[in-house]
Amino acid sequence: MRLGTRSLILPVLLAGFALAASAVPRGMWPGTALLSLGSGVAALSLMALAAVLGARSKGVESLFGGLDRVYETHKWLGVWALVFASVHLLFKADAPGWDTAAIVTLPGPATRFVRQLSFVALMLIVLLALNRRIPYTTWRWWHKLSGPQFLVVIAHWTTIRSPIALASAAGAWLAILSALGVAGAAYKLLLYPLLSQHARYRLRSVSASDSAVHLDLVPVGRKIPFAPGQFAFLSLERDGLREPHPFTIASAEQADGSLVFMVRALGDYIERLVREAEPGLVAQVHAPFGRFERVPGGGPELWIAGGVGVTPFMAWLQDPDAHGLEQVTLFHFSTPGRELPATVDLAGMARARGVELVGITEGPASLEFRDRFARVAAGPQASDVRVSVCGPPGLLRVVRQLMRDAGLREDQLRYELFAFR
Repeated sequence: MRLGTRSLILPVLLAGFALAASAVPRGMWPGTALLSLGSGVAALSLMALAAVLGARSKGVESLFGGLDRVYETHKWLGVWALVFASVHLLFKADAPGWDTAAIVTLPGPATRFVRQLSFVALMLIVLLALNRRIPYTTWRWWHKLSGPQFLVVIAHWTTIRSPIALASAAGAWLAILSALGVAGAAYKLLLYPLLSQHARYRLRSVSASDSAVHLDLVPVGRKIPFAPGQFAFLSLERDGLREPHPFTIASAEQADGSLVFMVRALGDYIERLVREAEPGLVAQVHAPFGRFERVPGGGPELWIAGGVGVTPFMAWLQDPDAHGLEQVTLFHFSTPGRELPATVDLAGMARARGVELVGITEGPASLEFRDRFARVAAGPQASDVRVSVCGPPGLLRVVRQLMRDAGLREDQLRYELFAFR
């Protein structure tokens, strides 16, 4: 069983409120004071875990089944931390009869300033992180402040008068999570660029269409091993393009260590990358990440790609160790006028491996797609069908509904989340 957003957040919230309740007399549980106290414990706990998840640890990635799931949960940890911090701010976490004290004593004005600064900083970080209209460069640097901002939240906890003593169960819980959060934030901010697996690559060739670019890179020194379907963080050594950005590797591992990325112009950073990428540029590649690997089950396979979501399937098609591809049907959803770069011969790749390629330009409502999906799902090997999806959330929702209509199980589905931000 993999960890997920709900399976992490719900237990943490329950633990936070239970530990907060254990710090005050039982007869004084009802009321807004305990609601505020529990919300404060919950908010700090969620922020600490968000910092841990943001460190891109391989161990954490394995627990969640992929870095895409880690980042999805990371985002919701921040959102719910803001929700509970708001509740904590609305009500006073104190009541007559509570035995309260500060772990660290500061003058009253300083304590109030730290309290309000912690909330304002959290609100700004979360709102900026969720605003997709902010340029990627600006968003990334604002998001870097989440680590130092977490220190402000810890300062608020330790300086405010509270019934939670450091030696209590709730105090130990907050201390441990705070230490983990600080360690995760410090590692990501200071040590990750040095200690994570990365290598320098040089752009060998660039092929672009009006809205996408095909990048072929070769290692300058050592190469990075990876599995087809995984992704990397790419940072070009040019002003304006240095911010690491995640892209799926659109090729299988080659003898010369080369990597291929196919990038669609979907935002300000990527639009600039499409315009300015040229042979000879050097890039830093941090890899590999993700767990979107093909797991054949001996029956029919439906690969469903939305636009640039076809990149992991391109890697699967080029995998020399892949078997049973003659049972694969690849549905590629595309928008007229947003064709793949000329160097990408998707039809030729599919034909060479015996894969049936079905191009769809009408969107998920296409009758051809629904009819063909239903025929495979209703076939004699329905229980062995494997469905793999990489595309926008709307496409995934449609596929899930089609699977339910056909009686397919959820464990017959594999998918890669299409975007982190």
